[in-house]
Amino acid sequence: MVKVVCDTSFLMAVASKKIKNITSVDTEIGDLEFVVPNLVMGELERISKGNSKKKSSALGALEISQDLEKIKISGTSVDEALALHVKKHRGIVATIDIELKKKIKENGGSVISLASNKIVLEQSK
Repeated sequence: MVKVVCDTSFLMAVASKKIKNITSVDTEIGDLEFVVPNLVMGELERISKGNSKKKSSALGALEISQDLEKIKISGTSVDEALALHVKKHRGIVATIDIELKKKIKENGGSVISLASNKIVLEQSK
């Protein structure tokens, strides 16, 4: 089972779009287990209580997150914490954040992202 650490942007995108290949991802890179860091949960809760356009996506992401395993990571920001986590443990981060993708790959991790409403794997160089 491959653990995939979810970023706020990925969960909100999944909540707001219909993903076409969500079931076939398992066969491409093995069985996946999506996990959600405590910092991501906190960020989603903050966004869901605001008045921005992102509120409904954050609420949907919180609903999706209910059944996912939670992990504890620490850092001054979510992106920094995810980059440090990958640097220490390697692995895969699910995000659509371009800058975070770059940091993850530089730290030897891989990225699961969305392209044309499909989940895609981008490996480190």
